[in-house]
Amino acid sequence: MAKSIYDINHKIFYDLLYRLRLNSGLKQSELASQLGVPQSYISKIENGQRRVDIIELKNICKVFDLTLIDFIKKYEEELNGAKPKISK
Repeated sequence: MAKSIYDINHKIFYDLLYRLRLNSGLKQSELASQLGVPQSYISKIENGQRRVDIIELKNICKVFDLTLIDFIKKYEEELNGAKPKISK
């Protein structure tokens, strides 16, 4: 069986983007329109079929009225909740 290139880090990242869109009340097509991309672009991101670079992420965060730093903090919080903590 082929090993997936996606792990829990990716799942949490894409799930967070999906929930932010839902919480903002936007449809995929509406978010896509604000970003100037096709709806399929958003669908592929949310389904983990397309990677997001830092500039794309910043533009997405801007639509959600969220700074990139705040997004990263939310992502880190979710990662810490999903992974067992390593004691030092």
